[in-house]
Amino acid sequence: MPGGEPRVVPAPSRAPQRLDRPPGGGGGSLLSPIEVLKATSRAGRRAVERLVRRGDAVLDAKTLRKTGEIVRDVRRKGDRALLDYARKLDGSEAESAAGLALAPTIEDPAELPIGFAEALERAIAAVERFHAPQRRTGYKMVDEEGVELEERVTPLQRVGLYVPGGRAAYPSTVVMTVVPARVAGVQEIAVATPPASYNSNPSLRYTLARLGVTEIWGMGGAHAVAAFAYGTETVRRVDKIAGPGNAWVTAAKKLVVGDVAIDGLAGPSEVVIVADPGSDPVELASDLLAQAEHDPKAAAVLITTDARLAKRVSAEIDRQLADLSTAETARASLENFGAAFVVDGLEEALDLVERIAPEHLQLVGHEAEVLALHVRNAGAIFVGAATPEVFGDYIAGPSHVLPTCGSARFASSLGVEDFLRRSHSIRFTPVAASRRAAAAAALADVEGLPAHAAAARRRLG
Repeated sequence: MPGGEPRVVPAPSRAPQRLDRPPGGGGGSLLSPIEVLKATSRAGRRAVERLVRRGDAVLDAKTLRKTGEIVRDVRRKGDRALLDYARKLDGSEAESAAGLALAPTIEDPAELPIGFAEALERAIAAVERFHAPQRRTGYKMVDEEGVELEERVTPLQRVGLYVPGGRAAYPSTVVMTVVPARVAGVQEIAVATPPASYNSNPSLRYTLARLGVTEIWGMGGAHAVAAFAYGTETVRRVDKIAGPGNAWVTAAKKLVVGDVAIDGLAGPSEVVIVADPGSDPVELASDLLAQAEHDPKAAAVLITTDARLAKRVSAEIDRQLADLSTAETARASLENFGAAFVVDGLEEALDLVERIAPEHLQLVGHEAEVLALHVRNAGAIFVGAATPEVFGDYIAGPSHVLPTCGSARFASSLGVEDFLRRSHSIRFTPVAASRRAAAAAALADVEGLPAHAAAARRRLG
């Protein structure tokens, strides 16, 4: 991508901020990258504030400026700019914009990784089952004066879904975006994904074919968003863009919103785990690393009342990192936005959760169900040690496209509602109009709108 990845603000790393310096595990002399901090200490308060403001590290001025240039180019020059960026940034070898269209292919299940096809069917079934009750049909009512009022709920006609590539290919994101759109009744679904991900990953191709997606574009990043938002001579514009992406995708969505609907502004993945003293440090470390391996800017946070548990988890993270193929990314993530906070009680733990407003919240221990009842600010809540966040990524049922960077305070997970629109139908009888016209005119008079008032009074009969 142009200009490299967005700047990541360095994490504080002064030794006095730690409650301990856990020994390295597995192979190493390196200290665990996750700090153990008393939440109310000076260092702890700084770390909490850094997490609360983690969105600041996602979109910087340079990224927004360069993204704006790409979006403007595609909007003004259409296919010519789109093809140029696809060649330059995606490594596309297409000779025309039409060549960016990827041919749907039906892969032989026998050629896929063992167990993938069966696992995919389970995931699709779970997501369909969860989202089916979200379908809405609207309603109609007639009031006491005979005024007919109706709310009509209709699916969007055409949506563009973004499936990220880069560090990995994500067949699961196809499921988590396409299935809710299909359940909503969207007629036209176009998918954009970096061509390298599509061409090199038969599981991704199989998933798209299995879900009946036939319009697939080999384009990634800001130029893909711009093409969906404004259309080109070849790519038709959409009504809404949904799906997660990197900083360039998020910046582009931020710039085009208003010209097209978007699902939200996604940042790097994040998890907060609240665990009691009896929790398994091996499982906790594994669950934290499952988020940290996504991105150097992902957030992985432990909150506990037990300092000993926090230290054991920190040491266990170091041990597991030694054998993790994605250790470089995970370590960077934990150094940037990782922490183990020690709190005095569950009330303080809940307060931290509400301030951080995480994408994923795991609650582990005897008080998990009680805590879950009181949480407001979390994209998805995973209750109990048997419910790791990774299940939500793949096989639980709710979409894994969730609010990040603190937006769980006001935003929701992707669902069927995101692909529906509401409109209202109103019908007055002449008698009902004559009875209400005076009230409408009086309100118009107060607002200083004489034409409004006159239009109402003409219905007095």
